[in-house]
Amino acid sequence: MPATTPDPATPLWRAAQVFRLLSCFYAFGFQVAVNDDLERPALGWLLFGVLLAWSVACAVAYLKGFGRRLAWVLAEIVVVVALMLSTDIVASEQWALDNQSWPTTLWATNATISVAILLGPIYGMLGGVVIVAASTLAKGMLSYDLGRNATVVIELAVGLGVGMAAQTARRAHEDLQRAARLAARTEERERLSRQVHDGAIQVLALVSRRGREIGGETAELAELAGEQERALRRLVSSAEAEPADGQLVDLGARLRQRASDRVSVSVPAEPVLLDATVAEELAAAAGNALDNVAAHAGPDARAYVLLEDLGEEVTVSIRDDGVGIPDGRLEAAAAEGRMGIAKSIVGRMNWLGGSAKLTTGPECGTEWELTVPRR
Repeated sequence: MPATTPDPATPLWRAAQVFRLLSCFYAFGFQVAVNDDLERPALGWLLFGVLLAWSVACAVAYLKGFGRRLAWVLAEIVVVVALMLSTDIVASEQWALDNQSWPTTLWATNATISVAILLGPIYGMLGGVVIVAASTLAKGMLSYDLGRNATVVIELAVGLGVGMAAQTARRAHEDLQRAARLAARTEERERLSRQVHDGAIQVLALVSRRGREIGGETAELAELAGEQERALRRLVSSAEAEPADGQLVDLGARLRQRASDRVSVSVPAEPVLLDATVAEELAAAAGNALDNVAAHAGPDARAYVLLEDLGEEVTVSIRDDGVGIPDGRLEAAAAEGRMGIAKSIVGRMNWLGGSAKLTTGPECGTEWELTVPRR
């Protein structure tokens, strides 16, 4: 793993090397105890020296970090399997049947642990299966008596448990990094918003106010400055990262983006948090209603958007003071195949499990009441 990338599984690697040290002590004691029973005791001690040298190399590699890669872990599997299969060389067939494989399955478990930390629980269990297979070959028979031979259970449990711990550590680290990046972006947006507010927005507000006071030809410039001030405020309020599905977003912030000279938006002081998908669909339905106001309510019509958080449900009301919709107009549009309202507004609300209520009439304006349940 690159030195510049912190490994969230580092504590597990360190703990694994403590286990490696203890297993070496156990293997040494086992070697002393059975040495006289081996057919080739001198060769046994020579191979035990190989075991110690490889254990030291692995400990250094994993603690320093340069060994935390696939090639090194595969090499460890090969060395461990080779040492286990050497049982047939240093001991008799009967000894192998009566004892655990040389140089003990406890020490061989280090390879399972290394695979599990690096690759996760599935490959950790597969590593354990390889160790069990090597032990079976060393003995020359497969034992189904788990009471006397629990190697398979131990290896699978170690591979699963250590692998899941490593996987959880890496996921937690990713979540923490994601949260840190989000916090940094939020802080940067707030800093930029303060700079824009203290600079350009205040200047535009001053030009707009002074232009109206002076009147005459500067009134037109004042009106343009006012429009740009409001547009800049909307841009600043909407400058946020794109949410992922399942995240909660503020519906009020979405609706404030539609505020303009002809659209007044009123939202609660506290954020109205909804699932990102629900918020986007509800804001899109409200936006379609506002587009209809701009297109059909008349050149002087104004629209008013009201967001209400009712606890169990959220309601968005879009009202205008335009010419309204004549009786039968919606039915006629549907008969002509124009399904804009039915699909873009009513269809969206039905898909969300909510409702869309329309109140209108000739010269009475139009009011949509969009309601969704809070899940």
